[in-house]
Amino acid sequence: MQIHLTLRLSTLAAAVLLSACGGDDDPVVAPIVPEETRAQDSRTFTPADPTATTFPAMAAAAGDVVDMSTTSRWAGVLNGAAYLVEVPANWNGKLVMYAHGYAGTGEKLGVNPPSIRRHLVQNGYAWAASSYSKNYYDVRVGVEDTNALALEFNKIAAKNSRPLSAPTRIYITGHSMGGHITAAAIEDEAYATANNKVRYHGAVPMCGVMGDTELFNQFAAMQVTAQAIAGVPSYPVDKWSEIQSLVTGTLFTTFPSAPTAKGQKYLSVLQNITGGPRPMFDLGIAFGGSFPSAWGTFGSDGTINGILNRFSLDTNAFTYTIDGDAAGTTALNASVLKLTAQPDANRLRRDGLRWIPKANGEFKIPVVSIHTLGDLFVPFSMQQVYQKRVAAKGNSGWLVQRAIRGASHCDFTTVEQVDAFEAMIKWERDGIKPAGDDVVTPATVAATSYGCKFTKNTLGPDDSGTTKALRPGILANSVPCPAS
Repeated sequence: MQIHLTLRLSTLAAAVLLSACGGDDDPVVAPIVPEETRAQDSRTFTPADPTATTFPAMAAAAGDVVDMSTTSRWAGVLNGAAYLVEVPANWNGKLVMYAHGYAGTGEKLGVNPPSIRRHLVQNGYAWAASSYSKNYYDVRVGVEDTNALALEFNKIAAKNSRPLSAPTRIYITGHSMGGHITAAAIEDEAYATANNKVRYHGAVPMCGVMGDTELFNQFAAMQVTAQAIAGVPSYPVDKWSEIQSLVTGTLFTTFPSAPTAKGQKYLSVLQNITGGPRPMFDLGIAFGGSFPSAWGTFGSDGTINGILNRFSLDTNAFTYTIDGDAAGTTALNASVLKLTAQPDANRLRRDGLRWIPKANGEFKIPVVSIHTLGDLFVPFSMQQVYQKRVAAKGNSGWLVQRAIRGASHCDFTTVEQVDAFEAMIKWERDGIKPAGDDVVTPATVAATSYGCKFTKNTLGPDDSGTTKALRPGILANSVPCPAS
């Protein structure tokens, strides 16, 4: 038996050697096809301060129990991305990765600390943040560079003469595009395909693009309905500049706060596209300031500024509604331009993550997400899309969502953000799921008190200027929340 086995193996080896030498019986081997390139791949970027080795301590504030000047603060560049790392003297062994939002299309790369920086340091958490090595809407790079920094954390500490044990827990949080990065980084697909792999233990995406490419479909839906209601329904979307003045002037006497009669119909459609009737939508239009940013996306060629190569916008799933106008609704849906994405515009790739990573809802860690109701740049509808995806994957038990009564994009108070973070931490530590909001039942979302449960209007030294400016106006122009 051993002799026969040896002969068979010898024969097989000889056959392999012969095939390698050529001849008519050579096996056909498919050539390795390199991945295609795109505009984003040829763009160059540089850290704003490539020689930085540290950064300033946070100013002291009333209530601090930890001297903010006693932290270790390291800055540097990793794989073309600038980074900041801060470790308190009393580090609790846990690391929080922060993912910043969209930084535009400039050449300079900037990095910002998390908005809850003081809370993290005061409670013993280390944090780290990357600029990412590219600007534009490059979520793929955001995930890879954030993960790479997490994996480099101990080496950075050792290089700076403070050897540390490996983190016992790694969490991730981020705003806007950083919310998308947060959601994508925890996905099973990302762990399977990323070049830098990190298993996170919990996540807090804030005002995030939780529907990934669906956001760009919504922008397209906003544009084609604006064109249709203004009377130019079939005009090519990439020729927007030719009709922008006409459409804007037809729908608004003062953009966007003073709509015409046709503009009122458009705002009804817009409300339904972005999450349905809900508190703060009117204030988002009146003074929130985020809708002009969405309007500014109109005219896209469908490649998301060269992040993709093919037209990716698709509006076929939308049904548009003008509240109280059945005939107008029917006419709009009959006339509006339909956009269809090219096949595989955002396909899986052989060299790592998709060009725009997905938030499929495939994860099994605590996720607490917060979103302002008046946001029209990354609308509340992103939370609805995400909830439905997570539910479809059977993972609703791992998701808590909270509505905040803000009028703009990401205009949370620091307290609201800290509450979400601590809810996630306690959930991950103790196994008890925190409270959240129903984001998909229309009657619930439309209630005048919706969003009251988790809105905290107390302002402090770390709140943004936008939030400080907007919250008084919100309180003065909205139905008061019930006394708790």
